[in-house]
Amino acid sequence: MGNSINNQTRKVFIKTHGCQMNEYDSSRMLDLLREQQETELVDTPENADLLLLNTCSIREKAQEKVFHQLGRWRAVKDSNPDVKIAVGGCVASQEGSAISKRAPFVDVIFGPQTLHKLPEMLNSSSRKTKVDISFPEIEKFDRLPLPKAESSQAFLTVMEGCSKYCSFCVVPFTRGEEISRDFDEILTEASHLAHQGVREINLLGQNVNAYRGLTRDNKNADLSILISHIANIEGIDRIRFTTSHPIEFNDNLINIYEEVPELVSHLHLPVQSGSDRILAAMKRGHTVLEYKSIIRKIVTRRPHISLSSDFIVGFPGETNSDFEDTMKLIMEVGFDTSFSFIYSARPGTPAASLKDETSEREKKHRLATLQSQVSEQARAISVSMIGSNQQILVTGKSKKDTKYLQGRTENNRVVNFRCDDTALIGGFVKVKISDALPNSLQGTL
Repeated sequence: MGNSINNQTRKVFIKTHGCQMNEYDSSRMLDLLREQQETELVDTPENADLLLLNTCSIREKAQEKVFHQLGRWRAVKDSNPDVKIAVGGCVASQEGSAISKRAPFVDVIFGPQTLHKLPEMLNSSSRKTKVDISFPEIEKFDRLPLPKAESSQAFLTVMEGCSKYCSFCVVPFTRGEEISRDFDEILTEASHLAHQGVREINLLGQNVNAYRGLTRDNKNADLSILISHIANIEGIDRIRFTTSHPIEFNDNLINIYEEVPELVSHLHLPVQSGSDRILAAMKRGHTVLEYKSIIRKIVTRRPHISLSSDFIVGFPGETNSDFEDTMKLIMEVGFDTSFSFIYSARPGTPAASLKDETSEREKKHRLATLQSQVSEQARAISVSMIGSNQQILVTGKSKKDTKYLQGRTENNRVVNFRCDDTALIGGFVKVKISDALPNSLQGTL
């Protein structure tokens, strides 16, 4: 493929690591490329002339994961020197030109805030690796085309970055400070998605409930007001949001669970630990009691809400007593899903310098204990749903058996039901739950 825009179809392979924000960013990269040139998304690197790697720096050894992937792609480029390789995301933001030193065959390196520059960077005639990992604030969204919907569900980023500076987290350094998108611009994108058949929108942000904007009549708007406006868009029947922070969960947002039925009965609200001592060391800015107070108020307004959270086990200084406090919180709140990990020090964060005396064996034991408890609670909730009628958004055919269709409940459970009518995909149906399996539910129309 040449360096300039041409009439050939560009074949792109995208590998995405990490969170839903990265999934959204990858889809927007594809939108950008399609706006510039006829572009086909392919399933294997060998069939592509552009390889895009969207990276994540949250977990341990994230950098090595990137270089292992690039090592595999080098063979593709060796066999076809015209193939271009571009690396984006948070590892790109962290490492910058250091990537090109270890992997000089990479053509483009860009950060989360400069993905809008990808086409011009690819079309540059320079033979040197192009690097742009700057933070040009909201310019990224000003330069993106309206998205192309791929299904009845869609992500919509409303803000980026984080200004909380938890002691373990790299996000403020890789994504920048909190920046909110224009209120009307978000509504335009949501309407555009609805016109393409999207029925469920998931509002995204590293700290999504820190969203602040101005309405058309110049009034202050937080996430609750944004949700209310999106709920009024014809065709949008479900709204989710992730990821939120407890210290930004104000009463306006709590009350919206009573006022807006389109907001689903599922909330992901990371707490990280059930110990006040560890929360203070993490610089989370809240106590366990304050977290439980938020949950109590939400459950009062939406009694059957499904709750999930993030947990870090083995944070430096965590004792058995601290971990027991986390387990008590898990059982008291009744979380039925968790994203839980053993703590891994991220270079450049304050927690990286803390003394860690807990053995890996003990950390693994704590993680297994936590995950087992959450799985047990999830199983109990799934079993309690047997015999109930659930409103399902049909998302496609079942991956395991094409005689079945698959969808999701409001509380975010996957349901498979026997049906070969593909016309139902993208719409809602009522399904009676007949069985609870480890990772899904079975139902009948």
